[in-house]
Amino acid sequence: MSVEGVIPSMAVKPLLLIALLALPLPARSARNLDIFFVDVEGGQATLLVTPSGESLLVDTGWPGFNDRDAGRIAAVAAKAGVKQIDYLIITHFHTDHVGGIEQLAAKMPIRHLVDHGSTVERGANAEKLYKSYEGVAAKGKRITVKPGDKLPLKGLQVEILTSNGDITTRPGKPNPLCAGVPHKAEDRSENARSVGTLVTYGKFRFLDMGDLTWNKELELVCPENRIGKVDVYLTTHHGLDASGPAALVHAIAPRVAIMNNGETKGGVPAAWRVVRSSPGLLDLWQLHYSAAGAGDANTGEKMIANPKGEDSGNYIEVQAQSNGKFTVTNSRNGFSKSY
Repeated sequence: MSVEGVIPSMAVKPLLLIALLALPLPARSARNLDIFFVDVEGGQATLLVTPSGESLLVDTGWPGFNDRDAGRIAAVAAKAGVKQIDYLIITHFHTDHVGGIEQLAAKMPIRHLVDHGSTVERGANAEKLYKSYEGVAAKGKRITVKPGDKLPLKGLQVEILTSNGDITTRPGKPNPLCAGVPHKAEDRSENARSVGTLVTYGKFRFLDMGDLTWNKELELVCPENRIGKVDVYLTTHHGLDASGPAALVHAIAPRVAIMNNGETKGGVPAAWRVVRSSPGLLDLWQLHYSAAGAGDANTGEKMIANPKGEDSGNYIEVQAQSNGKFTVTNSRNGFSKSY
């Protein structure tokens, strides 16, 4: 299916926002891919700025809270020199991922809107949420993607791995970690229909699977690992144990994992154990201290953007080079580490 704008597989509070704007960004190089993990309190909003200056946003966080999440996204975008969102991927139609779309659209133009198709959930709240999305999408160009499709951003390969419950057919190598892995109860929610993407910039690879759940993740890597290894992995589903089987996390062997948890959402002990035991993992960074993780389960304080009890909207940034090297920076304290 050929869809306009897609390459088919076959061819805060006001004071907090002021503080956020005042935070320094590392000098941006035209040769870098910049990825900003915006704090939306246990939802998702991940902004990618390509070496050519194009923008790709994955999800828009929560609605309400005096435009908190939309304001944080817009503030980070402004710091990065982004005046519009060229492509917005909505991984799935849950409030913590698409809820902020109307508020964001009021702050900056959104040109292309990418999704898996209509919501599968019913009820007044689900229908209201979906209609809100449709209203914004009608003002731009809506693109419904399938696995294997690629978004046409210059200098990057943005490949769709999962969409609407379907899985990519790209070839992979046998995965010995699949033996004896249990499945969980079938997930009929929007989570299992998440749009999952693999972003490649030269030798650098970044994986974002939204809230894709356990069984669908296993389909991606069992019996063959159709993803391969990655450099940076955004922990699926905020670090909840409904996602993130070791058969996937250990097979992709990320050098760095970034957890987009909130203080009271995500970051559960079972997810910690899987991520931390992944072969080749050098570091885990967190958007928030996790109450569920408590104590030693949390990563080092300098790698947590928002420590215990803080709600300052601090973000994490990755600057990636085409040679596979990258630097991660905590906006709260300026701490950086290169890999």
